[in-house]
Amino acid sequence: MAATGEEQQGTKAFYVSTPIYYVNDAPHLGHAYTTVAGDVLTRWHRQRGEKVWYLTGTDEHGQKIMRTAEAHGVTPQEWCDKLVEEAWKPLWEHLEIANDDFIRTTEKRHTDRVQEFVQDLYDKGEIYRGGYEGPYCVGCEEYKTPGELLDGEGEYAGLKLCPIHKTPVEMLKEENYFFKLSEYGPKLLEFYEANPGFVQPESARNEVLSFVRQGLNDLSISRSTFDWGVRVPWDDNHVIYVWIDALLNYATAVGYGADEQKFAGTWPADVHLVGKDILRFHAVIWPAMLMANGLPLPGKVFANGWLMVGGEKMSKSNLTGIKPQDLTDHFGVDAYRWYFLRAIQYGQDGSFSWEDFTHRYTSELANDFGNLASRVGAMTVKYFDGDLPAAPAAGPAEQVIVDGLAHATAEADRRIGDELDFAGGIAAVFDFIKKVNLYLTEQEPWKVAKAAIPGAADAAGSPEAQARLATILYTAAEALRAVAVLLHPVMPATSQQLWTSLGAEPALGPLADQRIAEAAEWGRLPAGARVTKGAILFPRLEDPKTD
Repeated sequence: MAATGEEQQGTKAFYVSTPIYYVNDAPHLGHAYTTVAGDVLTRWHRQRGEKVWYLTGTDEHGQKIMRTAEAHGVTPQEWCDKLVEEAWKPLWEHLEIANDDFIRTTEKRHTDRVQEFVQDLYDKGEIYRGGYEGPYCVGCEEYKTPGELLDGEGEYAGLKLCPIHKTPVEMLKEENYFFKLSEYGPKLLEFYEANPGFVQPESARNEVLSFVRQGLNDLSISRSTFDWGVRVPWDDNHVIYVWIDALLNYATAVGYGADEQKFAGTWPADVHLVGKDILRFHAVIWPAMLMANGLPLPGKVFANGWLMVGGEKMSKSNLTGIKPQDLTDHFGVDAYRWYFLRAIQYGQDGSFSWEDFTHRYTSELANDFGNLASRVGAMTVKYFDGDLPAAPAAGPAEQVIVDGLAHATAEADRRIGDELDFAGGIAAVFDFIKKVNLYLTEQEPWKVAKAAIPGAADAAGSPEAQARLATILYTAAEALRAVAVLLHPVMPATSQQLWTSLGAEPALGPLADQRIAEAAEWGRLPAGARVTKGAILFPRLEDPKTD
């Protein structure tokens, strides 16, 4: 799947990361949403011929992990090992996530480098000793300001609640070490001004600007009331605050402090994909830490919205968590990958329902895309014994398809590859699919065949009709060749199935080696390619699950 050595030599990798997910429980749709988005983005850039590095992983330290492990009667490490190996890694494999690395914050390659990074900050005078008292949300692993808290009702009446988890915060008072974050407000604002695309989407950028302009407080970077974490190197009585530990994974995973060549060829990250609830950590604290240690800053922090069910954010804590396997068992993995990026504008909140998924699956995947592939394969086999004919009678109708493909390819490449507008890019490809379906409806190859095939209405077979029929079917098959390339990052298994049924691989090579820039080059699928009917790409569904 990777680009050739010639394409990659001497170039920095296009580096994309997901958040490292907190392993207090099994993954749900929200985790998978971000990870699939990162996978599609990196597959797209691989399909451009670029060198790519895609990182995901798990965040395994902190008080929440410790308490969860204790509740299950195991050590924190045992709890993390079990979840990573039995839940997280298997799900990414199931969803066809092509990550290049999986970082765990309990790994020595990470913990050693975290201590070195924090020690460097301490030696530079960026960290000092102090104390803190205030509200703390264990679920967020974050101190809260009084203004952020909600007033509890019902069983929580009289208590202050975390605005995200809707559970009571705890009042903590402890000795800590602090990072001089307050000194970086002006530097961050200057950086945001010089790099307006650093925080995306615009709503997220505005939130960050407003937050920093209000003035930053110094950040507690250690905890002394529990011991599940990376030890502060100069003070064994403290562990490093889990968020400082976690953020550093993006650097430690690509060789910071250990592999200079790899780090130089990968860092800085081009895109950090994050949930909007952890935006400030990535867009404020993380760049300030990097500035303090003299390291280049990432290219972009892109905050996706929340997946909503019944108006509630999808998470374990409010019982709207749904296992991705619940959906893939019914709709299939490729349809799952397609749906969330097609149906929800990335960066905005979006609602999920079985009914909407079922409707889109039936109308766009089964009826538009799947039916087009089935018709073209069946007619090519029926009328030409599966040997793809040349197109000797191309005219204005075919030029509409050629032009439509050029537009769809450019639009999808810009939107997906550059803007992370997955919904817009996928829509461009499916608009093209509709155009090809309309072309077949208007050209009526099944009627043309009656005059073209010897022994039909014209016993000898009309040469003009034969040329027209050949042109129609070649045009449709060549369009599908391009569709397979454009949808491969989104639906890899389905696109491979289509590529195989078109007989494309013997002439053009593996689908993963096809380039986005070449997808719109008309005429790449050679006449004589062996086309087969193939299995139905998107079978009809049983009654949708609505409970």
